[in-house]
Amino acid sequence: MITGIVVALPEELTTLTSKRIDKGHCVFIADKLLVAYSGTGAKNAAIATELLISKGATQLVSWGCAAALSPTLKPGDLVLADTLIDVDDAAIAVNPHWHNYAKHLLSPFIKVKTGKLTESLSIVSSSREKQQLQLITEAIALDMESIAIAKAAEKKALPFLAIRVIIDPADMDLPRAISYAANSEGDIVLSRLLLFLALHPNELFGLIRLGFYFNAAKSTLKRIAKQLNALADFK
Repeated sequence: MITGIVVALPEELTTLTSKRIDKGHCVFIADKLLVAYSGTGAKNAAIATELLISKGATQLVSWGCAAALSPTLKPGDLVLADTLIDVDDAAIAVNPHWHNYAKHLLSPFIKVKTGKLTESLSIVSSSREKQQLQLITEAIALDMESIAIAKAAEKKALPFLAIRVIIDPADMDLPRAISYAANSEGDIVLSRLLLFLALHPNELFGLIRLGFYFNAAKSTLKRIAKQLNALADFK
């Protein structure tokens, strides 16, 4: 059994391995763990998932960070989604046996939050948007890649898990610099970020706050990563 893991951001990738992986490629980080660096968004995630399947992956994981929709979630909280919701409000349930296996495996090391994870086609910047999405979908968190991976897994009848850790809480408005600096692929362009900061220095505090939250999320992901070999033993 090979577990294929899709990662969207280079910062999330560092929580799994120090190996270099080019965007759109995959590398074994252990005998049973194959990691693909997809880039952000559903399209990139779908392509990376197909790559993993072509290389022999028999179960799939969406790995990385998420935004909170539930006000009870805080930065660094682990969300082990039990259901994925797409932009058309269609639902995909994760494999219940692997979900239960993962929950029992991880619970001794960290508190596991379960619930619905919904899809966003672009960065959701405002707390108002998050509140609206929570009311519509009843999801507790959102990301941009998991639903695409879940759909590919469902098509091939492969077990799937979404392992996501919260960065921004539900009541946080993201700094405007994030949306300005993001390119069409969803990646942050440093030169654009620095330009926006030069023109809007009051944005710095929000970015520093977000950086602290990102570090909390990465710390949780690193703790979970230590259990990935055991997670891959699910059959």
